[in-house]
Amino acid sequence: MYNSNYMYEDNDIADIERAMVAIRRRQSRRALARTQGAAGPEHDVLDVIEGAGGARVTVSTVAEALGVDQPRASRLVAAAVGTGLVRREADQSDGRRSWLVLTEAGTAALERAHRSRRAAFAAATAGWTEEERAQFARLLTRFVGGMAG
Repeated sequence: MYNSNYMYEDNDIADIERAMVAIRRRQSRRALARTQGAAGPEHDVLDVIEGAGGARVTVSTVAEALGVDQPRASRLVAAAVGTGLVRREADQSDGRRSWLVLTEAGTAALERAHRSRRAAFAAATAGWTEEERAQFARLLTRFVGGMAG
């Protein structure tokens, strides 16, 4: 229920809020660095490239996907290029634009990140049944979809 003070009175909504805040706190850069071998913010660029599903990715794509401004996206991309995780390829039809492509090191870093994250999620759900994990995955995916935009 929503009241005039912009506060939800639904206890389930309050529980969701607390859980999401706890997740956000646990997923700080420092915590991620410990679990993923010093992963930096440039790893967000890798996730964007992978998430594009083969579509061409530019700095603008990164900015939009991460919800950051163009200068911040440019710095993230420059860091990813500087660490050898991403390379720029010139757009043959528009010399002002370049595409961002994962390098072998970037692909390997993504694989390590996937293994690390999935191990953490598996540990967190170790006592769950297969059905509970499937239901959680379905509901969490639906929840994230409802928050998009």
